Amino acid sequence: MVNKDFFKALDDLEAERKINKETFIATLETALTSAYKKMYGEAKSAMVKLYPERNTIRIFSYKTVVENVEDPDKEISLEEARQIKKSYKVGDIVSVEETTKDFGRIAAQTAKQVVMQKLREMERQQAADELSEKEDELLTTVVKRIDDDIVYVQIAGTHTEGVLMKNDQIPGDKFQVGDRVKVYVKKIKDSFRGPQVQVSRSNIGFVRKLFELEIPEIASGDVKIKNIAREAGIRTKVAVQATRPNLDPVGACVGNRGARINTIVNELNGEKIDLVEYSDDPLEYIARALSPAKVLSVETNDSLNMSQVIVPDDKLSLAIGKSGVNVRLAAKLTGWKIDVKPESYVKPVKEEKETEYELTELADDDSFDTMSDLDEFEEINGDDEN
Repeated sequence: MVNKDFFKALDDLEAERKINKETFIATLETALTSAYKKMYGEAKSAMVKLYPERNTIRIFSYKTVVENVEDPDKEISLEEARQIKKSYKVGDIVSVEETTKDFGRIAAQTAKQVVMQKLREMERQQAADELSEKEDELLTTVVKRIDDDIVYVQIAGTHTEGVLMKNDQIPGDKFQVGDRVKVYVKKIKDSFRGPQVQVSRSNIGFVRKLFELEIPEIASGDVKIKNIAREAGIRTKVAVQATRPNLDPVGACVGNRGARINTIVNELNGEKIDLVEYSDDPLEYIARALSPAKVLSVETNDSLNMSQVIVPDDKLSLAIGKSGVNVRLAAKLTGWKIDVKPESYVKPVKEEKETEYELTELADDDSFDTMSDLDEFEEINGDDEN
């Protein structure tokens, strides 16, 4: 029915693919029992058992000893039972080995189906276990195919594809099949088709991992990334702090002649990066976060978690940034709501109809509100810097 080659194959699977043979055998016994019942009657109480040490398979039926048999599939008379074993009494369970020559072909087919299915299940589980270790990691992948705006990448060492959706790409990303591309593994989901790997280049984690890869001081822990605020393809602000004395965290990230930071910028398709030295003093931290704009003063209201920042009139546009991106990212980076005003706003005497420029930015809100006079101000001072 099942010869010794079958059991040797199970040994090989266990050795080569690290698949537990006992799990296979238990699953196969259940499947063969079901197949036997379908062939000889669902009502039968039977069990198929495999014996790897003997390279054999045996089928046992179980019947209850009764005085008068009403269900031959499940019952045996006391007289018949005592022909098997004299000590049997009413209520005992009699185990009888079945001899079913015709079952051999069905058993072989069932065994093959079970092995293939179990192989797929176990390989899928192994792949999921291996990939789970790659979550929140930076991987170099190869573009396998492109379907509309969705890019599928091959994850090295696995049979699994990573999915790079349009919103996970950096604006300006262009891919061709066969390209090597760095991606950040942001999420792994299990499905009936196997693990689905969602990768990203627009996620904040992508920038964090690039810094860890390119800057040894961050990888070693001598420089710590305190926070990152990002609008992919436009600008990123990274707050860094040294964990040992006499180390310039910003200089470490920049590298000799900008070599380190330029490598990261190139990977981000030219996305601007502001390196901000973290400070426990919120006034100083907020001022630095508005880089590259010059800040004259900062005031904070702890109860409202708000700050008012004064900048030179000719630097207002720079502090705000194009479409508000600079102040918006500064607010996200520091966790403070930031209200940016020009120096002329704080002059002691103001005309009744003096133009007032006000900006309020919520750290957790992507909206950007200014008074209509801001447009007039920008026209006078020209386009702001990005």
